[in-house]
Amino acid sequence: MQYFIGIVPSDEYKMKLIEFQQKWKNNRITDVVEPHITLKAQGGLTPDEEWLRKVREVCHNFKSFQITLDQPMFFGTDILYLSANSKELIELHRRIVQAVSPSKDLIQKYFELDDYVPHLTIGKTTYGLSKLELIDMKELAEKKLSPFPTFDVRFVRVYQEIETNKYIKYIDFPLNCLS
Repeated sequence: MQYFIGIVPSDEYKMKLIEFQQKWKNNRITDVVEPHITLKAQGGLTPDEEWLRKVREVCHNFKSFQITLDQPMFFGTDILYLSANSKELIELHRRIVQAVSPSKDLIQKYFELDDYVPHLTIGKTTYGLSKLELIDMKELAEKKLSPFPTFDVRFVRVYQEIETNKYIKYIDFPLNCLS
């Protein structure tokens, strides 16, 4: 059983993303997980769930903030994403990684800390799209997904893998919404 931690865009924009992703009939990403920005990847999130208390504490002591989504970009030629901009997001990522304290190998494997690139994946070849479809998707995303929103982050979501490549909401941790 695997877990990861993410941030969900507003419900309205999340539905817009899902409708956009479903324009490609072989795009299976919506079968895997809802649109999200990965905050902490699987490394160190062990089945014993000891890390949950630490993550809850980090969230309790972290103020709510805003994220701005931006232009579609590629990781290599196989993953298309919307960039996500927020200094607070990067700081929250750093604090959660430090609290969970995965090994250096896991930090490297999952591109965390110095290698962390905040993003919201909209398509990838491992979920059924061809490289050509991703190029077409990028062009259409620039038109159909803009204006790119800024949204408030008031909680983080822990996802649990319920079967291979199928993640669902496990628990939400509120951020400290008091100023």
